[in-house]
Amino acid sequence: MTAILNAGAKAPDFSLSVNPDQKLTLSELRGKPVILAFYPADWSPVCGDQMALYNEILPEFQKYGAELVGISVDGAWCHAAYAKDHNLHFPLAADFEPKGAIARAYGVYREKEGFCERALFVIDKDGVIRWSYCSPILVNPGADGILQALDELEK
Repeated sequence: MTAILNAGAKAPDFSLSVNPDQKLTLSELRGKPVILAFYPADWSPVCGDQMALYNEILPEFQKYGAELVGISVDGAWCHAAYAKDHNLHFPLAADFEPKGAIARAYGVYREKEGFCERALFVIDKDGVIRWSYCSPILVNPGADGILQALDELEK
């Protein structure tokens, strides 16, 4: 793994599938804060808890006008089934092919294991990373850091 991108770095743009027939492009979200939540895989216990938490507090993120995007190396079909099963109300982007390309760009791909770190990024309205955090793989990082970073953007 290369080093995680830190505050002050320009967020690498991407265009990833968020369901089998729709793509999400980061640069299209310019003008509002964006939260990127990289996670290892759909259907794993810690990931399920983490995504459920973010889904539950989505209104808190929206108070800041922020968009939340989950990203893993799972494919769009897997994401669609997972989002439906967990009743998620935010997009899950498939960093599937080439596998992990976006996670690599953000410095959060685990080459040996073939999946991404549990990493968070808060990006400002101009596309600049203002906060990043890499959690231990088996630990749900929660949302406190995200909310604090969003609060800092408003100052």
